Amino acid sequence: MSDGGDTGLWSSKFDIPDNLEFLLPGRLWWLLTLAGLFIAYVVMQFIRRGAAVRFTNVSLLDKIAPQRPNWRRHIPAFFLLLGLAGMILAYAEPAAVSQVPSERATIMLAIDTSLSMQAEDVVPSRIDGAKEAATTFLEEVPEEINIGLVSFNGIATVRVPPTTNRAAVRSAIQGLDLGEATAIGEAIFASIDSLETFITEFEGDVPPARIVLMSDGETTVGRPDAAAVDRARLAGITVSTIAFGTDGGVIEIPEDPRPIPVPVNEDALAEIADGTGGEFYEAATTDELTEIYTDIGSAVATEEARVSVGSWFAGRAMILILIAAALSLVFSNRLP
Repeated sequence: MSDGGDTGLWSSKFDIPDNLEFLLPGRLWWLLTLAGLFIAYVVMQFIRRGAAVRFTNVSLLDKIAPQRPNWRRHIPAFFLLLGLAGMILAYAEPAAVSQVPSERATIMLAIDTSLSMQAEDVVPSRIDGAKEAATTFLEEVPEEINIGLVSFNGIATVRVPPTTNRAAVRSAIQGLDLGEATAIGEAIFASIDSLETFITEFEGDVPPARIVLMSDGETTVGRPDAAAVDRARLAGITVSTIAFGTDGGVIEIPEDPRPIPVPVNEDALAEIADGTGGEFYEAATTDELTEIYTDIGSAVATEEARVSVGSWFAGRAMILILIAAALSLVFSNRLP
């Protein structure tokens, strides 16, 4: 279990970590011993006061001890007790639920390579913008995260199965070529098959996985989106979709001299995300697409885990004990 908390012994915040729990709560019984010490200290003060009262020659007492201890002598003891309390809490192994990097998370990138991706409503073009954003995503996501790549036009092809080999995925992204038609449903089926094959290698809990599908159109060939959504639900894999491009996109083909409009179909992609429990995004520029990829990667690349915050208590306890020692030397020239 990794050590959490702040980087210094005493941060600018004095808040106790959220979702605090103690892994060894039985050790908290030592706080009763500390309470006993506090009671004993108070009793000793009354005994000491009683002894002082029995010394009836007050004028002689003033000559012998002209600077008798005052209330300040209790401050070091107060800080010492607080420090010991902090050490006991650290001894009980406190932990807090926190988001930590997942070393098992897997993201399957599904990128549209239909002819409509050559539209230049996105600078320099939709496909070039998609390549740039996906490449930047590879550089920013933690190295431990597994990334796979599926491309789809009239057919869906697994270019790279899930891997931590960023060079392989980067090379596949740069080598994407365009083709006719759009098979979004087939892309989801291919992504799920690849993820399930990869996931079977793990024992115990299934690692977090997600399909991130980027497209500018709608399914024209292959199995329908609804069938792909049902398959994703059955597999328990969410599909987040990104509608990339603008309604003003056009392409030109040799067979037709007139520009062909290729508007983005946001509704179809939103239905896929909604049906699988994923998120739907819209991006009209390469920068927006890059930002979306980064946000999705951050969400998938973390998982909840109990993180030790013992150092949070131990560091502060050490500070309090040092303060107690320093004040004791200042006020009485001796340690408590």
